[in-house]
Amino acid sequence: MDLSLPLAFTVGLFSTIHCIGMCGGIMGALSYGLPPEIRQNSSRFLLYLLTYNSGRILSYALAGALLGLVGGTLLEMMGPTQGHRWLQWCAALMMVLIGLHIAGWLPKLASVERLGVPLWRRLEPISRSLMPVQTLPRALIYGVIWGWLPCGLVYTMLLSTVTKVGPLSGALYMAVFGLGTLPSVVAAGMLAGRLYKIANNPYLKVMVGVIIVLIGLFSLWFPELLDIEAYQKVTAGNE
Repeated sequence: MDLSLPLAFTVGLFSTIHCIGMCGGIMGALSYGLPPEIRQNSSRFLLYLLTYNSGRILSYALAGALLGLVGGTLLEMMGPTQGHRWLQWCAALMMVLIGLHIAGWLPKLASVERLGVPLWRRLEPISRSLMPVQTLPRALIYGVIWGWLPCGLVYTMLLSTVTKVGPLSGALYMAVFGLGTLPSVVAAGMLAGRLYKIANNPYLKVMVGVIIVLIGLFSLWFPELLDIEAYQKVTAGNE
């Protein structure tokens, strides 16, 4: 039983308050920037929001593929047995750090966003040139660029993607995480920022942060459940 994908989706889902705070304003601005005839048509409006986010998740998947390739290289260097163990512990630790950050107990984790600043400086002018977004292809391209916006939460999840040994596995891992964030970001766009106050509730942040920390601790205690190959080795050894 490989629980890495369900856990990635759960982390994305429970990171709702971070996503609303980080991307809710962007989604609200993009919503208001659409022509009135699109905003007043619920079906077309939702289609544009989903297109924006499809581009964002596509970028997550691409970045995950790159990090998954790195993970495969690290596994070859460390050996399959020790490599799996160290990489899974790394993934569990990353989840704990994400939980602490969302709870507000590890604000310095946001400094990891600096890694993406040089790339974002090049991409941000392109995103501005796409405004106003009036067609679905433009919405998709904008979403792809938006996916590279420096974000401590996304970058930390990306660092844990090195446990996915291969580009396909890494892409799937980050795509599933992105799908977990989809409901909150789309809702923020449809409600045009009205969820922002809820997302900034400190008690809610602590509760969500603690849940993610517990998920990380669980995966740290049972690392073999986060990778199908490692799980198969453990079960084979017990037979």
